[in-house]
Amino acid sequence: MEKIASFTIDHIKLQPGVYVSRKDHIGAETVTTFDIRMTSPNEEPVMNTAEVHTMEHLGATFLRNHPAWKDRVVYFGPMGCRTGFYLLLAGDLESKDIVDLMKEMYKFMADFEGEVPGASPKDCGNYLDMNLGMAKFLAKKFYDNVLANIGPDRLIYPQ
Repeated sequence: MEKIASFTIDHIKLQPGVYVSRKDHIGAETVTTFDIRMTSPNEEPVMNTAEVHTMEHLGATFLRNHPAWKDRVVYFGPMGCRTGFYLLLAGDLESKDIVDLMKEMYKFMADFEGEVPGASPKDCGNYLDMNLGMAKFLAKKFYDNVLANIGPDRLIYPQ
């Protein structure tokens, strides 16, 4: 079997950032998959499921309600390794195209107050596995340490 594209990235060199993971062509349409890498793989502790789950609910709600992007959102969800998230958007896009969107989303998560959207037994299959405080902490850390002054080295996968 061929190694899938995401396993060909050197995770030893990979640092937190916003990267184009792949582009898929479905008919005449392009879907761009972004790697929103929040922690340094194999160097930092991974995120716990409760905060990842909370960020998934907050991020998906934000994205699907965003006035300029909501109709382009295909998917937002966590990586199995718990070092970040995948964002799939309709369109042939580059990382620089979504930096402002990511800043907005992570600021939204960092500043969120109130009930986590969809965190009820009727709306979610594991609604008790949430940690808003830690999700806010991690969103602010990513915003401050990565997004606020993101440079080209955090927008293109390392070679």
